[in-house]
Amino acid sequence: MRGSIVKRSPGHYAIILDINKDGQRKRKWHSFKGTRDEAEGECARLITAMKEGAYVETNKLTVGQYLLDRLTQWEGSNKIGHKTSERYRELIANQIIPHLGNKHLQKLKAIDIERWHNTLLATGRKDRAGGVSARTIGHAHRVLSKALKEAARFDLIVKNVASTEKPPKVEREDEVEIVAEARLKELLDKLRGRAIYPKVVLSLFAGLRRGELLALRWRHIDLDRKVLHVREALEETRAHGVLVKTPKSKAGRRDISLPDILVETLSEYRKAQLELRFRLGQGKPSDEDLLFPTLEGALPSPRAFSAEWADVAASIGMPEVTFHALRHTHASQLIDAGVDVVTIAKRLGHSGPSITLNVYAHLFRDNDARAATAINEALSKW
Repeated sequence: MRGSIVKRSPGHYAIILDINKDGQRKRKWHSFKGTRDEAEGECARLITAMKEGAYVETNKLTVGQYLLDRLTQWEGSNKIGHKTSERYRELIANQIIPHLGNKHLQKLKAIDIERWHNTLLATGRKDRAGGVSARTIGHAHRVLSKALKEAARFDLIVKNVASTEKPPKVEREDEVEIVAEARLKELLDKLRGRAIYPKVVLSLFAGLRRGELLALRWRHIDLDRKVLHVREALEETRAHGVLVKTPKSKAGRRDISLPDILVETLSEYRKAQLELRFRLGQGKPSDEDLLFPTLEGALPSPRAFSAEWADVAASIGMPEVTFHALRHTHASQLIDAGVDVVTIAKRLGHSGPSITLNVYAHLFRDNDARAATAINEALSKW
């Protein structure tokens, strides 16, 4: 194997690699811009890369073209769900392609990733009037890094340059919103008697996600044993509407012990639902019936429910409280009660205690010794 250099014009060279493979001679051409010494250095690097098996064929594929192709492949192989696909498409269209889409995939460098992060922080919004959050940048970075990792595996690039650059740090404490203990009683008192009350209590004292809550069927509830079985969740996309899916991780399939307030609330709710169905001539609900169907008995819309909660929260003077804050509040209650992180992670459906600690570690700040104990228990038990 050898290489040669041909000058095409001032500052532009052609690097020609002569390859003898299986008795056949082939030539590979590379364009190079720079000095002759730099071209000779690049020629030597390419020869070394070929000898070490780190050489990749040159191509004109852009970052944008490659990302859209990867997304199509992920969708086609069912490696991602409909909701994840929708989110990936948004991130690619809004945060990645406008800034990196026209760059050649093979020419993307780590410094481009750094500049991209800074640009998103400063002017990443669609109207360029301001930046996007560190959390959004982190999501976009993970999508790009996932795709680049596969590009390296498919010999389209030498390495994943996104793996060497970290996205801006997310301030978790600002991200996690909880309802202060002093306001919990006020919230429950104002909601008691409303149709939304059982949903609120389930999220607040069982830590259910919105999709898990709305997918509950009566066969998932065992009031005698005081156990709730999480086996399904709802997701909603613009393209596919509302669908039932299994939890995204094995940890998402879990059994949750119910406190007395939940047993009482669900018992009263079931009794009220029975009375309503008998008045309507519908009879007793089956085990397959949803706890919280639409008036037509169909799957409820998670987006519509979020809008409903926003209206309810505003009506009781707590417009700043999101529904997801109720789940965070449940985690906070468990931490304050001294429950170990492994148990909390399992109850919340996290794939491991490291996720729980990453999200809620700051809630231990009032008792640093308890935080250290929780970490020790997580490492020894999981």
